[in-house]
Amino acid sequence: MIETVAILSTGDELTTGRTVDTNASYIADKMVGVGLDVVAVLVVGDYPERITWAWQQSLRMADIVISTGGLGPTADDLTTETIGALTGRRLNLDQGVADRIRQMFEAMGRVMPENNLKQARFPEGAEIIPNPMGTAPGFRLDVDVEGKTRSIIVLPGVPREMKVMLDQTVLPWVASQRGSDDVYLSHIFQTFGISESALDELVAGAVSEDEGRVAFRAAFPQISLRLTVHGKPDTVPARLETLSSRVRERLGDFAYGEGDTSMEAVVGQLLGQRGLSLAVAESCTGGLIGHRLTNVPGSSAYVKGGVIAYSNDVKEKQLGVRAETLRQHGAVSEETAIEMAEGVRQLTGSDIGLAVTGIAGPDGGTADKPVGTVCFALSAADAAYKRRYQLWGNREWVKVLSSQVALDWVRRHLLGVDPTDSGILKR
Repeated sequence: MIETVAILSTGDELTTGRTVDTNASYIADKMVGVGLDVVAVLVVGDYPERITWAWQQSLRMADIVISTGGLGPTADDLTTETIGALTGRRLNLDQGVADRIRQMFEAMGRVMPENNLKQARFPEGAEIIPNPMGTAPGFRLDVDVEGKTRSIIVLPGVPREMKVMLDQTVLPWVASQRGSDDVYLSHIFQTFGISESALDELVAGAVSEDEGRVAFRAAFPQISLRLTVHGKPDTVPARLETLSSRVRERLGDFAYGEGDTSMEAVVGQLLGQRGLSLAVAESCTGGLIGHRLTNVPGSSAYVKGGVIAYSNDVKEKQLGVRAETLRQHGAVSEETAIEMAEGVRQLTGSDIGLAVTGIAGPDGGTADKPVGTVCFALSAADAAYKRRYQLWGNREWVKVLSSQVALDWVRRHLLGVDPTDSGILKR
């Protein structure tokens, strides 16, 4: 029976800050979701003695240790060799894996460097974890630590490879080792326009401790709320739905989606359901809103197009913003934003025109319009909205937050809710 898990990430790029360790947070979230206690998360660089120390500590603390990184073909990829030395297991070449790696290189019209065979060597007794997305398989190995059986699970550090392997192979195995028929089911709400502390207050008391567990995860620009219920398989689904209904009612229109979804996907679904089209006029976001919208498969059914109107000249000539409006109110103003929205709607023949203009910084701010000042507008046949907001953060944050606010405006409009009536600070 397994109850605890430790997570170990290796790589100089992690300890030097060049890369953010998103793998550990993803694995931890999944492990908590199946009822395991995450006792430690360790990050070490590519040094044998440090990796050895991290493995020793992790194996003393947890029933399972899940490692990411260090499975590449280069000299600084040390995970497999370190585990072999630590456990006294010889590394053996798996011919099937070696052949697959050669075939992958041949399919790309390239000759495989011989050092790639390093990725086909595994400790004696290891069970290979297939990698459908790359050349480096993972492996699972049971070892004895102070009279207790511990399980080592090693996965590559590339997130898109690791996630598939974890979901397809590791999680089913972990669930089979739980030693109980209890199941852990979760429901996730994606929220925007409310702070984490306010969100906590909003749902306080909706779910008691003996009914389930509520957890929050801030992942700018949204906050996820996860509701987890555990118990017998025949009772948990109904209990989860009952509790989810309570939380859903508390959240109201702050919850823009449920499950693993994005604001742009929800907006696309609403537009598709209503048979409406959208076009975007962007200044300070520089095409980010259009990028997010068109990242959704099938978006050609509802996205008509867009204009990146960064200069006043483009605002006037392409979108029909009046020179008088620009002179009197400036490029960053509600008046300019609404003319941009109306202009892009007319230009593309779309049902909805959306516009954003602002000062992302770090320069360009004034006493009246400091950095972070962003004006939004939405134009439709039966409605028009405009509003100025004072956003926060660096240039990237202002741009991302602006794109989220803009998409949320479309969502709220499509739901019949006043887009300007959100929790974002406004002026």
